[in-house]
Amino acid sequence: MSGRPPAPGRPEVIALLAQHDECAPGDVGERIDSLQLAWLVHVVEERYGIRIDLDEELEAMDTVDGAVAVLAGALAPPATGGSGS
Repeated sequence: MSGRPPAPGRPEVIALLAQHDECAPGDVGERIDSLQLAWLVHVVEERYGIRIDLDEELEAMDTVDGAVAVLAGALAPPATGGSGS
């Protein structure tokens, strides 16, 4: 078991964006602009102590749901393989 917290879900991403925009979570829209995205990635990298390589995935992160999906994939534990069949 890893000491890393689970990837942020939709409520956590919305809370982080609300913090960035200094607004209530209910006021956060579905679309994420480039400044919000840069800040979100920075905060997640600091929180998890990792570097997230998002080259091609950045375009998918233009919405809250897209960001949640990409972050979940980026923060998933690496496959260990060798499990056999």
